[in-house]
Formats: sequence, structure tokens, C-alpha cells
Amino acid sequence: MAKGAFQTLPGFRDFRPEDCAVRNYLFQTFREVARRYGFVEYETPIVEATELYLKKTGGELGTQLFRFEDQGGRDVTLRPEVTASLGRVLIESQRAYQKPMRWFEIGQCFRYEAPQAGRTREFYQFNVDLIGEADSAADAELIALTIELMRELGFEKGDFVLRLSDRRYWQDFANAKGLSEEQADELLAIVDKLERDKEGKCGPRLEKLGLTLEEVETAINSPGDLSDDLNAVLTNLDARGMRDDVEVDLSIVRGLAYYTGVVFEIFDAKKKKRAVAGGGRYDTLVSALSDGKVDLPAVGFAIGDVVIRNLIEDTPHAFAHMQAALKAERACDVFFIIVDPDQQAHALALATKLRGAGIAVSYTLTPSKFNKQFKAAEQAKAPLALVIGKEFPEVSLKNLATRDEVKISADDAIVESISQYLKK
Repeated sequence: MAKGAFQTLPGFRDFRPEDCAVRNYLFQTFREVARRYGFVEYETPIVEATELYLKKTGGELGTQLFRFEDQGGRDVTLRPEVTASLGRVLIESQRAYQKPMRWFEIGQCFRYEAPQAGRTREFYQFNVDLIGEADSAADAELIALTIELMRELGFEKGDFVLRLSDRRYWQDFANAKGLSEEQADELLAIVDKLERDKEGKCGPRLEKLGLTLEEVETAINSPGDLSDDLNAVLTNLDARGMRDDVEVDLSIVRGLAYYTGVVFEIFDAKKKKRAVAGGGRYDTLVSALSDGKVDLPAVGFAIGDVVIRNLIEDTPHAFAHMQAALKAERACDVFFIIVDPDQQAHALALATKLRGAGIAVSYTLTPSKFNKQFKAAEQAKAPLALVIGKEFPEVSLKNLATRDEVKISADDAIVESISQYLKK
């Protein structure tokens, strides 16, 4: 690498102002929908003891850790997901909270895997968990929140589908086939990759378990009666008018070992992209992490910022919805056009007064030509310009969209005057 030619590491991102604006739009939407459903925010550290992730995760996660030894000789990891950290918090403090607990976190995560479309080595994850309720009503509540989140992001019916399954179905299948616990875990790992198995590796893996690809595909496509929990969730969603957003698909099992019951993933309707969100019931995770000292049923889901942004940008009306929200955000409310440099001191005093009242003000820091200042105002997306000239304390307030202009006085009433114009 040439001297000074530093670049971001593979799978990592810079967030320039326009990227931060998109991220803020996503975070604001995450928080708003969580609030509607009565969830409160919490936060956990980015660095955790590696053992926390090795104890009960399963799948490929253990090979994708950003793992290192800190200066105290501890084996630590940049968190690859949030649920394990939540489990640790629950073990430490769940007695202090009334059940069920409705919690969410927006946290940065890290996985050392090959960067590709929709997948980076660092990403933000919105995690929502409903803790302390074993009834299927909790599963339905969380699934409903997920569907409403997609709608709030501008997606419409037919843009996405929530694929619903039940891991206990596969546990019953494994028991009926006489598989051991380890073999049952291997079966779940195979089913999880079945749809993406372009090289045909799943067949030979199933044969090692004494199974055939045909009987597993039959179990997926012709399951017979659904479980009571799945039927209860579907009935609940039907009452909300959300049944059409869901399809039962028993090939969905989720990759992490801690899931125990109903699971789900959201895909674009054409299923051309990887899952944009997923979750399910994990009734044994807290017990496993605490060696049986704390036993809490729970259900949760997560959505990553990278893949949902990609889907938004590929869906015209969702993209238009996001662009409208971004356009409504502005760097400032009022941009000062200081025509007479001799009025700089008055402008600074007035800017301080308006800012103190909660009105965002910007201006060029050094004397500039009139047209250049107006161009800066437009680039700042300011709705109003305040023209300050020799007539001060009389100033001109200009609507930059309509070009309408009105004379006002820079007296004590100016805050109210500008506030009224901003509301129009």
C-alpha cells in the first residue's frame, strides 16, 4: 500500500453524513415501532467474554468471532449478536423487573465472514425480545411488531413475506427417526442450508444420518397437522389482519442452536435476497447460560441495517418513503445571509438567541458574496433565510421554496415569528 493510502478494512464501513442520515432514519423507525408495542431500550457492551458465545450458539458463529486476548489476559470477543448478552443481563438482574419484560437494543455487531451483498463484517442490529412469557401470544406479538416495522419502513403487501416454522416439529421428526441429540442438531443445520444448497452437499450429509433428501423434503412440503403453537400464532395474526403477510414454511429453522420453538424469517417476496430479519422462541438459553439457576422463557427477533437498507433501495415505494423522510430532515432551520459585514456582531448575537430557543441556525463563517451565501443556504436544506443588512434591526425573512419574503424586526418577538413560519 502506498504511503498514506489507508482504506477501511474489508467488511467495514465509513458513515458519511448521507449514510448517517439513512442510519438515523432506520434507528428512528426501529425505536418508534418498538415504543408503540410497549418496549423499552437497554444496552450491553460491545466486548464480552468469548465463553458467552461458545456456550450455546451452534452453527457457524463460533468460527466467525472477532476474538482476541486483552491486556489482562482475558479471552474476549467483539459481540457477533446481542441475544447472548441479553441472557447474561437477565441472569444478573431479571428479579428486579416485572414479567413479561419488553426490551430492545440497537447495537453494533461484528462477524468475521466473507463480505458479500447484504453482509458486512460490522453491522448494526435491532434486537427486540419479549421475556418471561411462555404463551404463544408472545410469539404472535413479536411477529406482529416485525410486520408493522416493515410497513413503517414503506413496504407494502406483496413486497415481503414472513416465513413461519417450528423447530419442535424437527425435534419430533428426529426423535421418530431415532436420532441422537448431536444428530438432531446436524439435521437442523442441514435443513437450514437446504434452500441454498446449490452444490448438492445436503444429500450426502443426510445419508450419514440414515436419512434421504426425499423424506426430508416430504417432511417440509407435506407436514400434516400444524402444531398447536403455530395454529395459535396464525389465529392471533388473523385477528390483527396480518395473516396474509405470513406463510408456513417448515424449511425455516434458524441457524443458532438456542432456538426451541416457533421461528420465523422475513424475505423479499421474490426470495432473491437473504433473510432481512429473523427470530423465534428460545426458552432454554437463559437456563443454559446460568447452569440452570435462572429459567426464563423468551422470544425475540433481530434485523440488520445492511440488508434492510439494500431491500429498501431495491423497492421503489419503500425507497421513495425513505427519501421523503430524509428530505424532511434539514441541517438548519434558518440560514443567515449577512449582506453587510458590519452587522456580523448583531448576527452572532441573534444566532445565539435563536439557538437558545431551539431554532437551528447556520451561516458562512467568513464574509461571502450574496449569491454564494444563498447557495450555501440551499445546500443546507434550510427552509428559511434571514437577510441581515444595513437596515438592522429590521431584517428580511425569506422562504427559500416559494421565494416569498417578509420584513420583520429582530426584537424579542423574532423567536415567535420564525417559529410560526417554520410551522407553515
